[in-house]
Amino acid sequence: MTTVTKLPRRASEETFNELHKLLTEEYLNKIQSGEATTADLKAAGDWLFKNDITGIVIDNGALGKLADCMPNIDFEAVQKAVQFNGSKA
Repeated sequence: MTTVTKLPRRASEETFNELHKLLTEEYLNKIQSGEATTADLKAAGDWLFKNDITGIVIDNGALGKLADCMPNIDFEAVQKAVQFNGSKA
């Protein structure tokens, strides 16, 4: 007779923390290498927002490094440039 082991419905906190760290470091590496696409930057920005980056950031932590390397975007300048180039934004 085979024994069926019931798996927990949720990942352990340790597993979640490892996934969180790996994903954050992946975004960080792409941005720092200059290989990040617009979609990568959007995803990294969403990741920062979802992780409440305005909260406590641990010194030298991957999430803090990611926040530090994100480019500042002047949305008014982007909108003016789009409108100047003939697009109706």
